[in-house]
This record gives sequence, C-alpha cells and structure tokens, in this order.
Amino acid sequence: MSNQAPVSSNASRYLFLFLIGLFMGAICVVMLLRALEARKTWQDRYPYATMHLLEVHLVQLNAARTANRCLATDAFPHVQALRMLANDLEPAFPALRDDARFIQHAGQLRGVLDAALINMPQGCASFEQLANDVGQACKACHQDFRN
Repeated sequence: MSNQAPVSSNASRYLFLFLIGLFMGAICVVMLLRALEARKTWQDRYPYATMHLLEVHLVQLNAARTANRCLATDAFPHVQALRMLANDLEPAFPALRDDARFIQHAGQLRGVLDAALINMPQGCASFEQLANDVGQACKACHQDFRN
C-alpha cells in the first residue's frame, strides 16, 4: 500500500474560477446597461413613449370591441387620446419633422381620427373599421420609417 494523496486535477479549480468570472462579468454588464439607461433624458424616451401610448389606446379600442362594448361613449376617450397623441408625432421625431412622407403619414392619421371624432363610431363594425383605418395609417408610416 502506498500513502499517495489522490491526484486532483486543476480542472475543477479552473471551472470554479471561470464560473466566478462569468458571474462577475454578468453583474458588470447589467450595471453598465443600467448606467447607460439612466443617462437617457425625456427627449430620448419621447418617441418610444408616444408610440407605446398610441398602441395602448388602439389596443383598448379593440378590447372594447371584442367585449361588445361598442357605444360611442366607449370609443370617445380612446379616439380623443389617439388624436391628441397624433399631434405629438412631429415633436417626438424631430429628425423626420421636415420629411414630406412623414408629414403626409401624420396628416393621414390625424385625418382618420378627426373623421372619427366628427362622426363617432356606432356599433362594433364601425369600431373595427376605425381600428383598421388607424392601423393602416400607422402601418404605412412604419413601412417607410421603421428600421
């Protein structure tokens, strides 16, 4: 019998150090991303916030239709909010403010919403038509400008 100590490989040590390094690297990446996000101002968030709010009101308009709540009083707050947000398109995207296509798309969206405010949708079929018209106006702009 020999009294030799078991030969341990360095692989387990290297694996342990690798895992610690991986963990510390992940923490550093998260800290870096949070620091970069914290540096953003309201001007950086404005375009995204405008688009998200437009989407929220369009989704709520569709939700009212699917819930069979198709009275003008159900549509009015969302159509009014969509119209007010449509006024913010040019300020939200200052680089596109002078682009003729962007101005045309924004005007088309405002026109659809103005028509809806003048002649408020009555019934689920008109809700669906309004949602489709707003969706088409949004889609046309996104096809030209969204990356």
